[in-house]
This record gives sequence, C-alpha cells and structure tokens, in this order.
Amino acid sequence: MKKYVCQVCGFIYDEELGLPEQGIAPGTKFEDLPEDFECPLCGVGKEHFEEE
Repeated sequence: MKKYVCQVCGFIYDEELGLPEQGIAPGTKFEDLPEDFECPLCGVGKEHFEEE
C-alpha cells in the first residue's frame, strides 16, 4: 500500500487506512478514489497529490 501527499498542505492519504470518516474504506487505492476527491484539509483535487 502507498501513501500520497497533498502538495498544498501536506496531508497524507494512506491507502492502508483510507478515510472512513469520508466513506473511503481502508485499503482503497488512490487511483480508485472518486475523480471529485478533495483533500480533507485544504480542498484541492487529486491532481495536487504525489506519491510519497
């Protein structure tokens, strides 16, 4: 499982943990996130994340 970092605010999306509070189950790969996924801290889109 990989981790992805928001290049705007530094939030880390960890595929292993998911984001259960946003309905994203643990184990959800970054590429399987909805196209309209936004950083839960600063609101930018997936295009602003890079693999850690």
